[in-house]
Amino acid sequence: MNTLALATPDRHTRLTRPLRHVTSELLARERRLTLFAALLLALAVPMAVAAGLDERLLRGANVWIKPIKFALSIALLALTTAWFVGHLRPERRRSRAMGRIVWLLIVAGSFELGYIGLQAALGQGSHYNVGDPLHAIMYPLMGLGALGLTATQPLLAWQLRTHADPSRPSAYRLAVRLGLGLTFVFGAGVGMLLSGLQPPDAGAASLPVFGWSLQGGDLRPAHFIGIHAGQLLPLAGWWFAARAGTAPATRRVWWVTTAYSALFAAAVAFGLVGRF
Repeated sequence: MNTLALATPDRHTRLTRPLRHVTSELLARERRLTLFAALLLALAVPMAVAAGLDERLLRGANVWIKPIKFALSIALLALTTAWFVGHLRPERRRSRAMGRIVWLLIVAGSFELGYIGLQAALGQGSHYNVGDPLHAIMYPLMGLGALGLTATQPLLAWQLRTHADPSRPSAYRLAVRLGLGLTFVFGAGVGMLLSGLQPPDAGAASLPVFGWSLQGGDLRPAHFIGIHAGQLLPLAGWWFAARAGTAPATRRVWWVTTAYSALFAAAVAFGLVGRF
């Protein structure tokens, strides 16, 4: 008997079982957002191929890098939102209020990525491109789309405050609500600042992959920290709730939230160096 032949499928099953379980759970919690995220991840593949074939550059970066980043970022937002919808009572997940939140995310995300992808295909910038009447209109509309995306998070936090499944640890539920709320406060707040302060050309002094300037005056690191509060703080809350009682876990959630806020403030200060 060929034990290697038997072991290979078994190993493949062990590797794929967690992914299949998470996918099934996401579909059960919020099918529309999960399918939307899957579509965005699928779209990232041909865009990555285009990036390998298309040599056009915008501000020193391949024209397809920005739409790829936005596709991945919006997909992550959709998936985490779908996951947290599962923390609501079952009847609330199907409510009209939740339907509005879901469709706001889908419509705003589709508009953002659609316009950014179109501009990439044309070899033109989507951000800070206001050189003619059409683009002067589209740029603030992009801002409204981004605001709509982040606004879904505190709306969901309120639903979780009033209609949450009480079976989950209270420290974890607190961390989820804080993370979702700060995603809007930090992410949208810096986003509005960033909309009027074009990042500097980093050149050689930039962070690999991200392209952020290491010399200050770049608000993109602060924006990154802000928009990912909704993933990182809940993860910390889950970790604490699994390893400590309610009171100590809750204290740790507040400590981490305070430290995260301080990190965000420092990133904002660094991003404003030399800008005023």
